[in-house]
Amino acid sequence: MAEIRLSGIGVSEGIRIGKVIRYAHSVHNQQFNDIAEAGVAQEITRLAEAKEKCIQEIEQLIEQAQQTVGAEKTGIIQAQKSILLDPTFCPEMEKLISKQLFSAEKAVDQVVKKVMSIFENMPNEYMRERAADVRDVGNRLLAALTGVKGINLGEIREEVILIADDLAPTDTVQLNKKYIQAFVTQKGGKTSHTAIFSKTLGIPAVIGISAGLEQIQAGETIIVDGTAGLCIVNPEEETIRIYLERMAKEAKDENALAAYASQKAITKDGYQVEVGANIGTAADALYAVEQGAEGIGLLRTELVYMSEASLPDEERQFTLYRDIVQVMGNKPVIIRTLDIGGDKELSYLKIPKEMNPFLGYRAIRLCLDQKPLFITQLRAILRASAYGKVKIMFPMISGLEEWRIAKGIVEEVKEQLRAESSSFDEKIEVGIMVEVPSVAILAKQFAKEVDFFSIGTNDLVQYTLAVDRMNEKIDYLYDHFNPAIISLLQNVVNAAHAEGKFVGMCGGMAGDPKAVPLLLALGLDEFSMSATAIRKVKHTINQLELEKCQSLLADVLQMNTARDIRLKLESFGNENGI
Repeated sequence: MAEIRLSGIGVSEGIRIGKVIRYAHSVHNQQFNDIAEAGVAQEITRLAEAKEKCIQEIEQLIEQAQQTVGAEKTGIIQAQKSILLDPTFCPEMEKLISKQLFSAEKAVDQVVKKVMSIFENMPNEYMRERAADVRDVGNRLLAALTGVKGINLGEIREEVILIADDLAPTDTVQLNKKYIQAFVTQKGGKTSHTAIFSKTLGIPAVIGISAGLEQIQAGETIIVDGTAGLCIVNPEEETIRIYLERMAKEAKDENALAAYASQKAITKDGYQVEVGANIGTAADALYAVEQGAEGIGLLRTELVYMSEASLPDEERQFTLYRDIVQVMGNKPVIIRTLDIGGDKELSYLKIPKEMNPFLGYRAIRLCLDQKPLFITQLRAILRASAYGKVKIMFPMISGLEEWRIAKGIVEEVKEQLRAESSSFDEKIEVGIMVEVPSVAILAKQFAKEVDFFSIGTNDLVQYTLAVDRMNEKIDYLYDHFNPAIISLLQNVVNAAHAEGKFVGMCGGMAGDPKAVPLLLALGLDEFSMSATAIRKVKHTINQLELEKCQSLLADVLQMNTARDIRLKLESFGNENGI
């Protein structure tokens, strides 16, 4: 059979060769019946029992996910539990049963299709991807009602490459990388949960293959190149030989990187920086330390809230923060206060729908408006500071007034704790994320008041360039090498250092090896990233000389387009072995 090449989105680097196994949800597109009026109560009871069974299954998957992808990602699965508990989701099914005499199965099918349609027609790609969550919940409910079960992905015990139309989050967390060598899906985008879990699990994957996937049959040989976003079906012998050589080099490079977990990030001419991790829980912190993290540059506390069915109280938060701080020992831990809003929602925190949620009622704006919630979190953070080197960081600050009010509330909480004789670090540092252009522009003024900066490039790029980072149609415009971004970064670092203040970066740019030479030359003090990127970034730093990086920066600052800057960085990387 002739070799077939299919292109898609590569979301996790790596190459794998293996035999195909196909996977599909077992319950979908079925015809369901109506019922007699006398059966309404029985159907509502069946629906309630199915719902309870699904909640129990999801809770078990959350526990499993904490071991496989880290608790940081369990909020994605928790979202499915939130769907089941939503006050309009299952009650809408009950109405169809009682008023239109639908069977429980038919009511589930109708409501799921309706809600999926709403998500699929949203303009924001991230929200469109959430239709997959609704579909997964629907399939789970239908499986519970019908008793029909599909393949248990967690029970696969042979080395295979998984082919599917789509994989739900609850499918992906069951994948055992010992047996699932790689996977390929027709659906999915850069921001899909499938992509997120693929990166976390370290399983090479190609998703979003628009055509041709249906041609692949179980048992056929396939090459999955997650780096290039390429699948080769029924590869020729010469193609297999070439890819086996590439796999051998890949394994050798990975082994070489392992040594950097225990090394400092120091350039050849002696310039040292700190490399930290972005995490969500104590389990994530342990993994980060194993990968070589020298601190936590970003503790995403919203993940604590997203994994709970109601607002976590002070004691619950204190325990979680303290555990993370103790894992890190004397290493710094920057704890970001609640950053909810935009693409992150809490089912129990009723935030009105907004036309532009990324520009709306979120993060520090929400906390300053709901002061009791903010105080509860600050008390927990401050109490945890007695156990290690904690710093507090506010997200989404856009003006000095917000900063001063937030800092003032920290001082109020300190007074409360002193009155109660509760221990905390009296010298705790308080800083802000630089993710709104107004702060980057006025960095000189902010640097006189804050203790430190941490640059969140993901949102800074989005807001500066007016590009929705979830919208694939315009993602070509979303580029942290845009000259405007480089200029803002330079302004922030210079302003911070002029006041003797520390400046780190916790956005995606910090984990991009191509960006490392620029960030070193700019004078960044700390790089914080996904734990999986730490060793590669440390390796990159150790191959460089600061003087050469500074010469590179001088050239880059004269360039007018992101394309020119990228070409320059690629050339520099090739010359310096990175």
